[in-house]
Amino acid sequence: MRAERAAAAERAITVRHLRPVWGLPGTVLGRSGWPPDPGQRLHWHWNYWWQSHLLEALADAQHRAPTAARAGLIERFARSVRLRNFGSWVNDYYDDIAWLGIALQRVGGDPGALDAIANRLRSGWTPDAGGGIWWRRDDQFKNAPANGPAAIFHARAGDTEHARGLLDWMTERLVDPDTGLVWDGYRVDTGETVQHIYTYCQGVYLGACVELSEVDYAKRVIRAVAEHCAPGGVIRGQGGGDGGLFAGILARYLALAARRLPPCEESDVASEIVLTSADACWDSSLEVRGDPLFGPEWTERVPDLPVRGPARDLSVQVGAWILLEAAASLG
Repeated sequence: MRAERAAAAERAITVRHLRPVWGLPGTVLGRSGWPPDPGQRLHWHWNYWWQSHLLEALADAQHRAPTAARAGLIERFARSVRLRNFGSWVNDYYDDIAWLGIALQRVGGDPGALDAIANRLRSGWTPDAGGGIWWRRDDQFKNAPANGPAAIFHARAGDTEHARGLLDWMTERLVDPDTGLVWDGYRVDTGETVQHIYTYCQGVYLGACVELSEVDYAKRVIRAVAEHCAPGGVIRGQGGGDGGLFAGILARYLALAARRLPPCEESDVASEIVLTSADACWDSSLEVRGDPLFGPEWTERVPDLPVRGPARDLSVQVGAWILLEAAASLG
């Protein structure tokens, strides 16, 4: 059943959102909205980092049920990201770059692309505020959304020393000693710790902990998530736009922790949150022409047609697909 739900999410998103770039043959990216407005039809609004998560969701599906057709789609998709980014693999946001790097690692991307991404991420590190990388170039903000995925990317590339430095910086600067939750970031110019709590930040910190075998840190953040971020066992949503991906990111790394941590109470809790969230997400979806349409809050029923609000966003749909693939990965 879990695999069938993931397959249904894949079918819905590929049918509604995947289209050629600028009408060019051999290209494909995800439209940012459905039904699409004129700018989305032309991939004018294309959201680089949303595409990275769509590419990784395709990698999840290929792991679940490999096909030659999807392998070809993945190859075309990766090439199309570079094309739409005007011939470059990178942009000015280190978090975006890290996400594309992780996705390309998953799909066996061009070594030149991975080198370009690794070099750009390394260039974002400075000793200011004790280390870590910036959120974007020419900025004064260092945060979990950049340092977490960069740590995962570097760890998977075998650069564990650098990855550990990024994780240690987050642990020292951004983990609330009282709750174990991961704060958003630190403003170097003012010395302000931005203490917003996003599910995204918990997920990327957890992923870095798992990749670097920091079991105690991983257990702590799982307990914090269970207590503060998943009321009733369902990961809370954070709206549309970029927030539509946040819960899915957390679900991905909870599932990774459930699979990779030594058997323990926390690994069971991580698995339970993913599976409970997946059930809620599926049960609250709306069937449209035989395929599910998901909402940003997995405990709230998606309104009937016409589609309005956050449910139109590719981010919301991909976030739900990531969740359902995460559940399927747990068997």
